[in-house]
Amino acid sequence: MTTPSFIPGLELSRRFYNEAVRPLLDEAAPGMPHSAARLGSGSEVLGFDTARSADHEWGPRLQLLLSPEDATRCGAVIKDLLSARLPKTFYGYPTHFAGTAEAEIRVMQATDGPVHHRVDITDPATWFIAQLGFDPGQGVTLADWLATPTQRLAEVTAGAIFHDGLGRLIPARAQLAWYPHDLWLHVLACQWQRISQEEAFVGRCGEVDDELGSAVVAARLVRDLMRLCLLMDRRYPPYSKWLGSAFAHTPQAAVLTPALSAALTATDWHTREHHLARAYETVAAGHNHLGLTDPVDPTTRSYHSRPFQVLHAERFTAALTARITDPAVRALPLTGTVDQFIDSTDVLSHPGQARAVTRATTSVPQS
Repeated sequence: MTTPSFIPGLELSRRFYNEAVRPLLDEAAPGMPHSAARLGSGSEVLGFDTARSADHEWGPRLQLLLSPEDATRCGAVIKDLLSARLPKTFYGYPTHFAGTAEAEIRVMQATDGPVHHRVDITDPATWFIAQLGFDPGQGVTLADWLATPTQRLAEVTAGAIFHDGLGRLIPARAQLAWYPHDLWLHVLACQWQRISQEEAFVGRCGEVDDELGSAVVAARLVRDLMRLCLLMDRRYPPYSKWLGSAFAHTPQAAVLTPALSAALTATDWHTREHHLARAYETVAAGHNHLGLTDPVDPTTRSYHSRPFQVLHAERFTAALTARITDPAVRALPLTGTVDQFIDSTDVLSHPGQARAVTRATTSVPQS
């Protein structure tokens, strides 16, 4: 089979809905309210897909959302109709997704029989609960925000809506577009706190001739700075595969990338620390530019009496937490959302902190 010209996945799915799925739906159930979108997992949802992405779980696919009643009454019928009447190929790509040796992984494959399509038919609440663990149509609690990985929030708020006849997708995505203001301040504060916990370790590891350990700490700090820049830019940080691609779109990427790359490739801790210090100062200046707090001195300095150059990032944590007015958010421990909490140095070195975070997260007000 000739490899077709690459079409970005969101555009392919948009055409698939408009030209193949919608006509069959209108014929079988004229006037049935529905919504259609390409959301959820997949590199194309974040806009990072390439021709390489076509080797699994990529192709002409979308979510078709019906009311709960219509999904129960007609969902299976519509699924079978599409299976029988969708074209076998669409713009050169098979519409049939065959199973693989890996569970739940499917790939495009030519077929002469019924099409095992990837038009996923359900109702909005069921889809959101499967994706996020909650239905934003019922409100988003503080616990929901804290417990939802940023990758999942990115998958729901990115992608594309092709039609929202149910009127559920657009409001839900607007509601989830970004954290409430005080929670944003908290998340930023926690990200600075993560940096403050480890910024002196680059030098401390190096001082005992552990250059490998110093490099590992530096890599963690680079990752945390990249995530911090995305959070400052009101973007949900994606998981590791796409973190660099997303970071490249932030305002500070052009200036920061050389310093971060130099820190990662340095072979001695003094050089590593030097480049990280420049990066800290750049991000600190970016914080001040946001105007979320009173200006904080963005220059690095010694780590107490030790000969390590650090930002003392906890100063930014303090400035941000001072601006939080919501009592429920102010009461949260400085370990943040699930992404920030999961490998926090404080949690790893103080097991009791994990129990405290769990209690705080599960007992926050639900309204």
